[in-house]
Amino acid sequence: MPGEKGFFTDTTLCIGCKACEVACKQWNQLPDDGLLFTGMSYDNTIHLGASTWRHVAFIERPVALLPEQQDNPFSWLFSSDVCKHCARAGCLESCPTGAIIRTEFGSVYVQPDVCNGCGYCVVNCPFGVIDRQEEDGRAWKCTLCYDRLKDDMQPACAKHCPTESIKFGEISELREVAKKRVEKLHEDGVTAAYLYGASAEEQPGTEGLNAFFLLVDKPEVYNLPPDPVVPTKKVKESWISAAATAAAMAAVAIGAAVWSGRNGQA
Repeated sequence: MPGEKGFFTDTTLCIGCKACEVACKQWNQLPDDGLLFTGMSYDNTIHLGASTWRHVAFIERPVALLPEQQDNPFSWLFSSDVCKHCARAGCLESCPTGAIIRTEFGSVYVQPDVCNGCGYCVVNCPFGVIDRQEEDGRAWKCTLCYDRLKDDMQPACAKHCPTESIKFGEISELREVAKKRVEKLHEDGVTAAYLYGASAEEQPGTEGLNAFFLLVDKPEVYNLPPDPVVPTKKVKESWISAAATAAAMAAVAIGAAVWSGRNGQA
């Protein structure tokens, strides 16, 4: 849809500074996650949740990123994760109260005053993004800084990213920027670079993401599903499977009845 806004997160530019996390929490007045030692390097937020709408992952891997690193094959991967604002969103499609809507910017927004805390959105998000707050049970996630967008301001995380790893803008324009970035990395020897979720063709399970990524390793390394699928996309298949199972059970029952009747007559 023309005019849709979103994020392009280039993980090769992320330095793990967590400025996006801090800016997100400060602007949205979210509580801190505690000063925890998780054992996951400098990552104290662990994952996205009701009070963490941006999460910077620290990934250590014994793999060279550039050809000249072959003698010392070790590299850090940093990735600032966020709600994907899926083109086809499982949370939105499963919400029974209409609390989750698609805004005029193409983002997926949870209306806290309408949410009843049922949790259907939580189990229907293929990325495990949305979560309920312990205090009141309502669901919360990234809003794409909807209040800032209405005032023609960019989201707080993108505004404060010092390396421009997080790029905000119109989806169509971001895709062009992303493609050129991948081409440049390939020219520089980073042949593993590719786009994750940039289009419906590449990710049919969600019909594309409005917050997509440039990665240099398998999605699983970044704690992203390799083939995410919105559960409601498989409803038709589920009904067909259920109908086939019911028909098979009925056939077995009829067959058993006929066999029993014949044995009784004998």
